Amino acid sequence: MQADYHLHTNYSEDSTYPMEDAVKEAIALGYEEICFTDHVDYGVMDDADSGKPPKYADGHLRGNVDYPRYFEEIARLQEKYKDEIRIRQGLELGVQCCTLEENTRLVEKWPMDFVILSIHQIDNLEFWDGGFQKGKSQREINRGYYEELLRVVRAYKHYSVLGHLDLIRRYDPYGDYPFEDVQDLVEEILKQVIADGKGIEINTSSKRYKINGSTPDEKILKLYHDLGGTIITIGSDSHCKAHLDDAPKLQLIAREQLKKAGFTHHCTFENGEPVFHSL
Repeated sequence: MQADYHLHTNYSEDSTYPMEDAVKEAIALGYEEICFTDHVDYGVMDDADSGKPPKYADGHLRGNVDYPRYFEEIARLQEKYKDEIRIRQGLELGVQCCTLEENTRLVEKWPMDFVILSIHQIDNLEFWDGGFQKGKSQREINRGYYEELLRVVRAYKHYSVLGHLDLIRRYDPYGDYPFEDVQDLVEEILKQVIADGKGIEINTSSKRYKINGSTPDEKILKLYHDLGGTIITIGSDSHCKAHLDDAPKLQLIAREQLKKAGFTHHCTFENGEPVFHSL
């Protein structure tokens, strides 16, 4: 099964990739199934459901997903391309402890096949611009990230998998941080994920961001497997055609990494339920 379960389009603020172009490219690349997972980041983005409708500048979205238009277009493309590819509808939620209620209302309002839970900011301080990292030691940055993720997964259950679980590696200004110094937190996170019947993803964008190894790291993949985790998706985190074009060869590498960690299957999702496929 050739599937990509982490795709962004022009419904994400950080992408201008037309959704139908992504469908056509996925078909051309031989994908059997894809899931759109555009960004929702409450607290730092305008959102219609929070009383601040997203704006458009030069035709480009500024804010969270424009939900009615997003789900209407997915439905249109599902029908149009039903004989060529399966298209699932999802979102990537940037969840914080201070946004749990908004995220709960969202998933209860819009039915989805698949939801990625990611940590993109903490206390409305972003990683990408260094706001969260400013004034912190490397230990405070890394343990602070995993402590927030642990609090979130203990409190929030409306998701399918954790996205790029060790994302903080991408934004650590000090470089690589010893896994052994956060292993206790990561293990508690994974135990909670497994107990809740959720999963994680392997995100193939690590090469794009010049991260050593896989995302999450091979040690996390092995730990998840050894703890009894079985639900895992493969996603390119594509934001443009060039990213999607690179995805098939990166997915082959990801599959080998999963096999090395002990996995025999990867997952797709339908109506919130995992479907297992041999690697």
